[in-house]
Amino acid sequence: MAGSVVAAVARRHDVHPNLVHHWRRQAKQAAATGGGLKLLPMSLSGLLGMEPRTAGSIEIELGAALRVRVDARVDEAALGRVLRALGSVGR
Repeated sequence: MAGSVVAAVARRHDVHPNLVHHWRRQAKQAAATGGGLKLLPMSLSGLLGMEPRTAGSIEIELGAALRVRVDARVDEAALGRVLRALGSVGR
């Protein structure tokens, strides 16, 4: 939203401010090349089968702009694939 403060937007959506800056750069780059970048609103609250964070949850920060949250039920192989993919994004 025009006139919004990045830190406030990040807090409202529970993401790191650097991630919001990253998305803004991607949007500007897409606009400059004539392409389009679409960000879709998403909410995980109220999904069937989802429970609030449990005592077994962890948060993994990969650099300043990447954060992954998982709980004790996470599939280890899938998490490994996600972390490897995110590791290649940050390079």
